[in-house]
Amino acid sequence: MTFDWQLPYPANRQPVFAQNMVATSQPLATAAGLAALKAGGNAVDAALAAAITLTVVEPNNNGIGSDAFALIFDGQDLHGINGSGRTPRDLLTADYLNKRRMPGLGWHSVTVPGAVNVWSTLSERFGQLPFKALFDAAIDYAENGYLVGPKTAFYWQHAQRTYRDFPEFQATFFPDGQIPSIGSLVRLPQHGETLKRIRDSQGEDFYQGELAERMIRDANLSGYPLAKADLAEHRAEWVTPISTAFSGARLFEIPPNGQGLMALIALGLLEHWDLGQFELDAADTIHLQVEAIRYAWQQVAQHLADPASMTETVDALMDPETLRQAAHALRLDCVQGPPPELGVSRDTVYLTTADAQGMMVSLIQSNFRGFGSGIVVPGTGISLQNRGSGFNTQAGHPNCIGPNKRPFHTIIPGFAFLNDQTLYEFWRDGWAYASPRSCADDGADDHPCPKPTGRVRRTPLAPHRGW
Repeated sequence: MTFDWQLPYPANRQPVFAQNMVATSQPLATAAGLAALKAGGNAVDAALAAAITLTVVEPNNNGIGSDAFALIFDGQDLHGINGSGRTPRDLLTADYLNKRRMPGLGWHSVTVPGAVNVWSTLSERFGQLPFKALFDAAIDYAENGYLVGPKTAFYWQHAQRTYRDFPEFQATFFPDGQIPSIGSLVRLPQHGETLKRIRDSQGEDFYQGELAERMIRDANLSGYPLAKADLAEHRAEWVTPISTAFSGARLFEIPPNGQGLMALIALGLLEHWDLGQFELDAADTIHLQVEAIRYAWQQVAQHLADPASMTETVDALMDPETLRQAAHALRLDCVQGPPPELGVSRDTVYLTTADAQGMMVSLIQSNFRGFGSGIVVPGTGISLQNRGSGFNTQAGHPNCIGPNKRPFHTIIPGFAFLNDQTLYEFWRDGWAYASPRSCADDGADDHPCPKPTGRVRRTPLAPHRGW
C-alpha cells in the first residue's frame, strides 16, 4: 500500500510517524494515553486512560456521566460497542407527548449514563493493564489541579449563565462563583473521589453502589422515575459495525441508534457520481455533497431510533437500487427542500489510538450539549448527559420517547479501510504488514472483519503524538 503525502490542503502541522499513537483533543489526556502504552498497555488501555482523563480536564464536552461508543480493531476483527443508556422503565410517555420538544436541561433530559460501563467492558475484554491503572492521571489532575486550556475556558465561561438554575453544578464548576480563565488552576476533588470508587469497584459502584443510590435519590427528588433496576441492568452492547464502499475506501460506523447510518447513506449516493470530474472543492462538488447529506438526513430523521422501535431496517435504508435512484435525482441546477431539524451539537470529544501490534481504537464519549443536562449528582462531581433530548414527542414516531428506550444518538466513531486494507502497520525491516478485507470470498458486504495477509509499503497510522 502506498499513500500520497502531497495533500490537497495547506497546513502548518506535519504528520507524525511512530509505532504507538494517541490523538485526543487535550494534551494532558494524550499524555495519559501514551503513559498507558509505555507502561505495557495496548491501544485499548491508552484509549481508556485518555477517555477517563478527559472527564476531568475537558468537562465542558464530556464527563463521568457521559455515554460512549467505540470501534476497536484488534488486528484481525473490527468490533463495535454501543454505550448509550435507556430511559427508566417506569417513565410515562404521556407526560411528554404533544410538547413542542424534549427538555434540554434537567433530569427529564437524562438517560442512564453508559460511559463507565464502556470503560470496564472494554478493559475486561481487550485491556492488558489492570483497570485500576487507567485512573492515575485523571485522579491526579482532579485532586492536585490542572491548567485550563483556551477552548475549554471559553466554553466553561459561557456555562455559568446556561446552568445558573442548577446550584450543584455551580458549586462544582464555579466554586466561590469564580469563572475559570485561560491558564487557571482548577481542582475537581469530588471527581477524584468518584473516580476512585469507580476504579476500585470495576465500575460497579456507579451502577449498583453508593454512587447509584445518590443518582436515584436526586432523580426521584426531581420527579424523574429512575430506579435501581434501571442502573443495575444497564449493559453496553457489542454490535456489528455497518459499512459502505466509496471510491476505493470502506467506511464503518456503529449501527442505530447512532446516526452513523447518515454518513453511509450519503456516501452511497455519491458513489453513483464521478466526483473526480470536478475540481477539488468546486461549487458542483460541494453542492452534490450537501444534497447527499440532505437526503440522508431526511431518512434518518424519519426512521432512525432505538433498533427495537425502527420500522425500516438498515439494509432497507441502504438498498443499492434505492440509493441509485436517489443519486440520479440529484441535480446540479437546483436544491432539495430544507432538511428536518435534528438534535445535533458540536460539543463532544473524540480520541483515537493505535499500537505497534496492530490494535486501533476509535472512541467518542459525550455529554451531548456542552456540560450536558446541568445535573450534577450531589457530592459526586458526576455531570450527567442530556441525551434524552434526542427523543421527539411525536406519538407513533420510531424515535418518540418511551420507557426503557434509547434515543437517537449523534455519537459516531468511524473507521475506514483504503483499497481494502487497514492503515495499521508493524515496523519491521522497513516494511509494514496490512490487513486486506476478504469480503470477496462470498460476495457479501456485511463482513466486519478483515483478515491479515500481504506485505505492503510503509504507511502512516495517525497524525498526532506518538513514540
